[in-house]
Amino acid sequence: MDSIGSRWLALRTRWLRVVRFSEVSVMLLWAIPTGLLGALATEVFRTALFELDRQVLGQGGSLVAIAQHLQPWQRVLVPTIGGLLAGSLLVLAAARGRAQPKTASDYMEATVLGDGRIPVQTSLIRSGASLLSIASGGSIGREGSMVQLSALSASLLGRVLHLPVDRLRLLVACGAAAGITAAYNAPIAGAFFVAEVVLGTVAMESLGPIMVASVVANIAMRSFAGYQAPYVMPQFPAVTGIEVLLFALLGLLVGGASAVFLRGLDTSRKLFQRTGLPLPLRLGLGGLVVGLVSVGWPQVWGNGYSVVNSVLHSPWPIALLLVLLVAKAVATMATVGSGAVGGVFTPALFFGCLLGDSFGQAVHWFWPQANSAPFAYAIVGMGAFLAGATQAPLMAILMIFEMTLSYEVMLPLMVACVIAYFVARSANAGSMYDITLRRLAQRDEQQRLRTLHVRDLVQPTQTVVHPETGLEAMGQLFLQYPVKYLYVTDAQAHYLGVVPLKKLSPAAGMVDLQHTCAADVLDGEIKPLTADMTLTEALQRFIEHQGERLPVIESLATPRFLGVVHKTALLNTYVQLSA
Repeated sequence: MDSIGSRWLALRTRWLRVVRFSEVSVMLLWAIPTGLLGALATEVFRTALFELDRQVLGQGGSLVAIAQHLQPWQRVLVPTIGGLLAGSLLVLAAARGRAQPKTASDYMEATVLGDGRIPVQTSLIRSGASLLSIASGGSIGREGSMVQLSALSASLLGRVLHLPVDRLRLLVACGAAAGITAAYNAPIAGAFFVAEVVLGTVAMESLGPIMVASVVANIAMRSFAGYQAPYVMPQFPAVTGIEVLLFALLGLLVGGASAVFLRGLDTSRKLFQRTGLPLPLRLGLGGLVVGLVSVGWPQVWGNGYSVVNSVLHSPWPIALLLVLLVAKAVATMATVGSGAVGGVFTPALFFGCLLGDSFGQAVHWFWPQANSAPFAYAIVGMGAFLAGATQAPLMAILMIFEMTLSYEVMLPLMVACVIAYFVARSANAGSMYDITLRRLAQRDEQQRLRTLHVRDLVQPTQTVVHPETGLEAMGQLFLQYPVKYLYVTDAQAHYLGVVPLKKLSPAAGMVDLQHTCAADVLDGEIKPLTADMTLTEALQRFIEHQGERLPVIESLATPRFLGVVHKTALLNTYVQLSA
């Protein structure tokens, strides 16, 4: 019996050693229910949007189709009332947010800057406001609220499980990826959107759970009755030879257009803020602009799914495409600028599609022998505009590839997306997401810090004496400044050494106190830094010195005293480099 027990104990020990769960393994397991919850939250929002339109406007489905069946005065009235109601809810959400503890209401902030805790009441009220804006024809995407609700469900799950902050943040990122996946039927792009845009890293420790959540959300969404992918892509033609250069030219055009679009959004926000109107009236004004535009072009309502699918499968006159581009831009800037809650991701795909199709028609007008139909340029234009607007080219490439499931799209798509990304970035137009702007600014700052030398951190100091400086004057400096050393320089400001405080103490045994000067107690124990020394070399010297500051000279050949470098400033620079 003892032998059997010993064998069982040994077997159990080996089993636990083999199946011992690491932190990554645990997060992979929790990513599964997170993906399910994300898909469920997305489907709830989609169903609520459909039912709201069906109950209030008499029909559900495409907002463009709804707008086309309404009278012109109704097209103006519905977005205006929707904006007023949505603005009222946002005022309530702001009041709730002030009453609650300080938490990040946006899932990106909660993941990157916060502790992963997303406030429930504020998020739900803001999602309700988004529902009203979208259902009443606001020119924004529904994916923003879908992802927010998915991230909220993940945050609640993590709080129930009492996960530590780092794991809770990662779980919220998994929820966001599940929401993107459920909204666009693109699990790979959903995972890389969160990794590239939100987290700024594709490390496997974080990407693994995110991909699991995306896959689970995609499988769950496909099981819901009536689900269909938002975009139905035609078969992409093979692109060879000189036509690749045309797609590169498309990347230049779309990259510039995305920069103009981003600047337009920023200008629109500023203009609405300058009105000084209360938030409900601001959103009502934005809805009024959308309504007035939709009198002539009802296609500006909603996120534009139906328009994009129509352009991809049937020819549209180029004049209509260009006019609709302008009309949709005005409607989107009015909706977003007024403060409506929603996504700009889908409108970006809309603009890329219409720009690409217009470019493709122009190509065929000038070069009738071109192989690629205009819809091919429209598909690539969608990815290129997204790459420029989000500053996330990898995610944009993967998203279009998943939508088309065609290898032929990759070559022109990669060329156009990369070019559009660099064009938009060189224009300094920013990004659709504030977190991307912060990360780009942080990266630029880190690049600047890596080029620093000791001379860039030099600070002036008052604790400098000459060789003939007397004991009384040195004592006054030690009393005035909390330092352990005075720096000694000659008439040409050349560094000679230091006067240590310990040498002026009674225990030092100085006999002639009246005639003691700095030259009598000069010490060479402190080796100065040179101005061209790297920060790594300076840090090593601080480790050896174990003091707060070190003197700096121009060079060993020219020992002109420049000032001091503080260890605190050096360490702060290293902290910024590692952030």
